[in-house]
Amino acid sequence: MTERHNNAAIRAEGLTRSFGDKQALAGVDLEAAPGTVLGVLGPNGAGKTTTVRVLSTLLRPDGGQAWVAGHDVCEDPESVRRNLGLSGQYAAVDEKLTGRENLYLVARLYGMGRHAARRRAELLLGSFRLEDAADRPSGTYSGGMRRRLDLAGALVARPPVVVLDEPTTGLDPRSRADTWASIQELVDGGTTVLLTTQYLEEADQLADTIVVIEHGSVVARGSASELKARVGGERLSLTVADPGARAAAAEILGALGPHAPALDSRTGRFTVATEHGAQSLEYALGCLRLADVAVRDVALAPPTLDDVFLSLTGQPETSRRPAATGGTAGAGASEAGR
Repeated sequence: MTERHNNAAIRAEGLTRSFGDKQALAGVDLEAAPGTVLGVLGPNGAGKTTTVRVLSTLLRPDGGQAWVAGHDVCEDPESVRRNLGLSGQYAAVDEKLTGRENLYLVARLYGMGRHAARRRAELLLGSFRLEDAADRPSGTYSGGMRRRLDLAGALVARPPVVVLDEPTTGLDPRSRADTWASIQELVDGGTTVLLTTQYLEEADQLADTIVVIEHGSVVARGSASELKARVGGERLSLTVADPGARAAAAEILGALGPHAPALDSRTGRFTVATEHGAQSLEYALGCLRLADVAVRDVALAPPTLDDVFLSLTGQPETSRRPAATGGTAGAGASEAGR
């Protein structure tokens, strides 16, 4: 194995995989340095979970190579599993067992002795702020607590690499924030995290590097700021007071740049890209006043990951729905969905 594979906690080169006549992966390249978060974005069916299944040894690729913690996923899958924790979209916990019993069971399945398993469970309960609920059945836990328990289970064997497949899908904002804090604590402790997500704010918040996958291929990679810079310009957004004036507002805003303004039909808010920032804002407001179009509110902001996603895939974030995938505390326990 070359030195560069040893230095990367996760590395994939030219991964391909087909299911019948459908090509799920068409040459995916990934790399994550130790102690960082690699965010993988993409719409449903883009190939995110297929990539996760290959990296976690649940699925063999048709072509290409991949290494986790320096071990080849095809030639040395047992070593990969010893160095990898996997948590899927839904928390894989036994709801009849307490939080403590869930973690003790996972530790015993990893081969730990009784004393070591109890000690490891106790440590993880404290790390994930679950001590007060440790002896309650996990079926009584909130969604955020079950997610933290699932993450704790993925860390029982102290893996240097953790793969999280859409870990906050379906969680409320508070539970999502708690999960983000837990992930950040993992990385602060030196763990490498591969995070697949459909929440662009999540990738913006957590990921050191982001790759965008579309139709089984990586179409962009870089930090959040680098990807935003590719989109360029700023985003002018406003809402007119009278819905009947939207057509006039759309015509005025359409003169600001090469792209037609987008209208959110639910909120009545227009958004348009502009290269001239404050000048465009002043011009638009002046034209709207002359046209007797009253503006309820207006904002000027830099591009977001939503803008990046739209420019790369052409699919609005609000039109996509999370795919159902399984969850597991360890890499070999359950197979995630495609």
